[in-house]
Amino acid sequence: MKRFAIIVAGGKGNRMNAAVPKQFLAIGRKPILMRTIEQFYKTDSSITIILVLPKEQIIYWQELQNQYGFEVPVLVTAGGTSRFHSVKNGLSLINEKGIVAVHDGVRPFVTSTTILKGYEAAGEHQAAIPVVDVVDSIRLVTESDNMALNRADYRLVQTPQVFQTELLKKGYEQDFSESFTDDASVVDALGASIYLFEGNRENIKLTTPFDLKVAEVMLSAY
Repeated sequence: MKRFAIIVAGGKGNRMNAAVPKQFLAIGRKPILMRTIEQFYKTDSSITIILVLPKEQIIYWQELQNQYGFEVPVLVTAGGTSRFHSVKNGLSLINEKGIVAVHDGVRPFVTSTTILKGYEAAGEHQAAIPVVDVVDSIRLVTESDNMALNRADYRLVQTPQVFQTELLKKGYEQDFSESFTDDASVVDALGASIYLFEGNRENIKLTTPFDLKVAEVMLSAY
């Protein structure tokens, strides 16, 4: 089946304390967003890559492409008022059956193995997301108390979250809800089952200055 990837990059850089949005910050002298896109292109150059950016950032992205000689073919569309609406805008560019992966633009360390696992799992199960084990102890906090939980009962969710296009499009026909924290939660609302597969622990989301330091170390080890 035809493969698509929607890369969502709507960050503003507030938690990074940066002058430019976090997806445009450089690690190893290259913008994070370019590294993320390259992971998909290197994995399978036939993937149709759709980049969703805030409208006001599109010209800056085009300038960066010229500056870095970035030639990976990418379709660009403007985002919406929330991640939900941004993904919906990206989906509007897909007009055929296939499998679509939705990925955070600031997760540049996703491996080809994780990407391919997602496409294969979604082809078989319709909806598939990468997860990793919880390694820290966790507690449930209420207004009046807190209690330990069994970490073996929980998983940390990553992207790319991968779906057959018809299913994800149906999910995004629903009205927006605050409970939609990711694409899997949108599909959950349809009553569909989500298949879990093992992600890669390096696939962290870069959101703070500390994350950037970790990313530089990881790059040197790759």
